[in-house]
Amino acid sequence: MRIDAHHHLWDLSRRDQPWMDGPWADPIRRSYALPDLAPHLAEHGVDGTVVVQSSSSYDETRELLAVAAGEGPVRGVVGWADLTDPALADVLDALPAGLVGLRHQVQDEPDPDWLIRPEVLRGLGVLADAGLVYDLLVTPRELPAAHAAVRALPELAFVLDHAAKPAVAKGDWQPWADGIAALAQLPNVNCKLSGLVTEADWAAWRPQQILPYARHVLDAFGPERVLFGSDWPVCTLAADYEDVIALAESATSRLGEAERAAVFGGTAGRVYGIGAAG
Repeated sequence: MRIDAHHHLWDLSRRDQPWMDGPWADPIRRSYALPDLAPHLAEHGVDGTVVVQSSSSYDETRELLAVAAGEGPVRGVVGWADLTDPALADVLDALPAGLVGLRHQVQDEPDPDWLIRPEVLRGLGVLADAGLVYDLLVTPRELPAAHAAVRALPELAFVLDHAAKPAVAKGDWQPWADGIAALAQLPNVNCKLSGLVTEADWAAWRPQQILPYARHVLDAFGPERVLFGSDWPVCTLAADYEDVIALAESATSRLGEAERAAVFGGTAGRVYGIGAAG
């Protein structure tokens, strides 16, 4: 069983994606639907996926949940909700089935300590009560707050997206590497092996520039707490789906068969409570 634990779908005829804030995004400035992704999944034997929010929109979350409810590979949705809403529990109860977690673009918040604001921590507690997962979208700047939030809520399962976006293009290693190692000491956080190609030089990256970051994640968390994600279609700014798969397979080539199976599906199935058959 193979699971792609991180991809996106969006329809620009329904809503803009505010993060596409410059010409850099022009190559992906179009709508993406499941039929665009399906051939890549079939080619690489991917049985199921987790689709992740890309805008702070309840409507988008409901649309993704509708996709998950239909025929196709999507087994779970990491959607969006306002963590600071006092009525968050009721909001979550009103959403259709298929929600496995929430995410917010923490990296875009001006306050690097946004995650540890009292109202945010309260909302994260509501997620824990609901049995949901929280995906951390942070950069090295927000890693200290992420560490504090994970430590404050041992009952909540966290997933770190894109290995906290190390500055691969600049070759920066610290303080990212120490931040990853510290976060990995907390047992309620897992990490996605995803998004690294777009942190490298899009036009000139080479596997040997990215692999040390990927292998540090694997060493720190262990394969049983690492999840493969393509970050499609954002990844296509720098690489196609085949390249991303190949890079992850190279990063895990030193692992045993069971360990690779964890990275490419088992961990996602456990953390998000999903399987190949839904």
